[in-house]
Amino acid sequence: MLEESESKEPAMNPFQKNESKETLFSPVSTEEVRPRPLSLPKKPPPKICGSNYPLSIAFIVVNEFCERFSYYGMKAVLTLYFLYFLHWSEDTSTSIYHAFSSLCYFTPILGAAIADSWLGKFKTIIYLSLVYVLGHVVKSLGALPIIGGQMVHTVLSLVGLSLIALGTGGIKPCVAAFGGDQFEEKHAEERTRYFSVFYLSINAGSLISTFITPMLRGDVQCFGEDCYALAFGVPGLLMVIALVVFAMGGKIYRKPPPEGNIVTQVAKCIWFAISNRFNNRSGDIPKRQHWLDWAAEKYPKQLIMDVKALTRVLFLYIPLPMFWALLDQQGSRWTLQATRMNGNLGFFVLQPDQMQVLNPLLVLIFIPLFDLVIYRLVSKCGINFSSLRKMAVGMILASLAFAVAAAVEIKINRMTSLQPGPQEIFLKALNLADDEVKVTVLGDENNTLLEESIRSFQKMPRYAQLHLKTKSQDFHFYLNYHNLSVYTKHSMEEKNWYSLIILEDGKNISSMMVKDEENKTTNGMTAVRFVNTLHKEVNISLGADISLSVGEDYGVSAYTTVHSGEYPVVHCRTEDKDFSLNIGLLDPGTAYLFVIINSTNHDPQAWKMEDIPTNRLSIAWQLPQYALVTAGEVMFSVTGLEFSYSQAPASMKSVLQAAWLLTVAVGNIIVLVVAQFSGLVQWAEFILFSCLLLVVCLIFSIMGHYYVPIKPEDLQEPADKQIPPTQGNMINLETKKTKL
Repeated sequence: MLEESESKEPAMNPFQKNESKETLFSPVSTEEVRPRPLSLPKKPPPKICGSNYPLSIAFIVVNEFCERFSYYGMKAVLTLYFLYFLHWSEDTSTSIYHAFSSLCYFTPILGAAIADSWLGKFKTIIYLSLVYVLGHVVKSLGALPIIGGQMVHTVLSLVGLSLIALGTGGIKPCVAAFGGDQFEEKHAEERTRYFSVFYLSINAGSLISTFITPMLRGDVQCFGEDCYALAFGVPGLLMVIALVVFAMGGKIYRKPPPEGNIVTQVAKCIWFAISNRFNNRSGDIPKRQHWLDWAAEKYPKQLIMDVKALTRVLFLYIPLPMFWALLDQQGSRWTLQATRMNGNLGFFVLQPDQMQVLNPLLVLIFIPLFDLVIYRLVSKCGINFSSLRKMAVGMILASLAFAVAAAVEIKINRMTSLQPGPQEIFLKALNLADDEVKVTVLGDENNTLLEESIRSFQKMPRYAQLHLKTKSQDFHFYLNYHNLSVYTKHSMEEKNWYSLIILEDGKNISSMMVKDEENKTTNGMTAVRFVNTLHKEVNISLGADISLSVGEDYGVSAYTTVHSGEYPVVHCRTEDKDFSLNIGLLDPGTAYLFVIINSTNHDPQAWKMEDIPTNRLSIAWQLPQYALVTAGEVMFSVTGLEFSYSQAPASMKSVLQAAWLLTVAVGNIIVLVVAQFSGLVQWAEFILFSCLLLVVCLIFSIMGHYYVPIKPEDLQEPADKQIPPTQGNMINLETKKTKL
């Protein structure tokens, strides 16, 4: 595809990931680029191995790889950081995540303005990269538990994210265009191949980082918990490398001076037309054919004609934000869904935030698949699969993806333990005596609420549900053991889980009530607690940074979160003895209770019971929704840019880039609003987004039906009538004879 140099219509690069909503935008143009003054070095710039490729592009490609690794690596673990480190709710975590994403797509306009009107692309990249690095440093400091408290962590996180958004968004429109500046016009073919490598580096960076940083977070322990500081610090280090590498090529870059921004000119033209029309609204003044004709007093006719063509395309952009609202939830709502699923695939335990790696991976597979197979088969069937129809089908696929996500969410809810409601408790009995005990639970009026015989060390399959008359109530327990009856009373509060532990003391028995924690497991981790039947305190080491003490004579520890996996040797110590316990395989998402008991001929042993069973639904069930939404992205995003670029004048490509980025920003704002104010359960929210996109797809289809496409040749004006387009940050990256 990249070799079809004679094609006249621009096509999309087959190496693009979900960068289709950002780097696809590195402005592409089919216009003839007029010569412009460049700050050329005194001697020809050095080439790579005697080819026509300038050496400077090597620094730019490495810079882009490291920067994309930095951005996507940091963003992959962001939602879980909000949820489990800052302890925000799922809705707040989702809202802040999408607020950050939205800001990252607003700031490119600011970066473009700085580069085009003031500093130029090189200095803009350098200065904003320094801001970028500072943001990573602040963000990493905010993930260190030893620095301050909750408020300090929150402030550092928000400041760091704001700086990162300014940095990544500010350099976004500059780097690709700056790479295009390095080529002479006679080397257009080499420039096209360079962009193939450029976009490949983008996807390589995002693919690798999305897989690695969740491992740094989950597989490494810092201060006894997930190492978010490392997961943020490594991407920050990659951004430092990106800045250093880019600066190393400073002496060999071609650095065009800033020459103004076409986006600003278009905005001024539109504003002047509106204000001029408003000031001349008298009925005595003759009407004009088009509202933009009111700008004719100040702006050239050709610019007005170009803006007219641009507004026809921008009108079709109005429904587009809803698609991005669905697509960008892969890093928020879908990641939160993955935390409630079983990531154990047998050969590998997949972290919830690692599922995001499916998107760039599937993009690399789907783009050539659609381009070389599916579209050609549809064409041979005689079906007119126009660009607007492809975009509509992409919307439908994304809508179906969220319908599938809703079905998965419903399945998860059915397999998850019920939660006690108002005036309800969940109770489970654990018999540590050496024989069967009959347990009878009586209410305030001596009515029998529960009656059950429990064998010694019997593994209870579930909690029993008891109803209270008030928020707190006393319950009476009768324990029958051999010929002995024991009466005891325990007070319990609503909306809680309790475990009644039956103890043996010689020939007598007693009981104690233990309140279970509401959320024992998070993030696919494993929770464990211990009951010590020995007469001495036991110190238990579950890892380099995880240790706990359990009191003697039926002491009960609090829940401790550990990583899933095999634990054949757990080192334990009493005041006069060292021994080890084999607690076996710990499944992700499961809460375990271990009872340390004496063994006649051996060291103490651990009896194992599941407090909360593992998440039975495999995380692999998310694969269909990822496949559907990625297929929708390929059909919608890549095709949408190809269509809009073919329908707008060459001088307006930069404005299209800005408008497309704004649709992504608005889409993230939609998610923020819904997450904060909908109040829906998760599966219903997925259905809401699915239905909204179907409605938007219908509206878009109607708009597309009445849209009359413009032939590319109709957009070309005679050379003597064309207005020289502004050559700023949005530099043309192609000529007529090349395509991405």
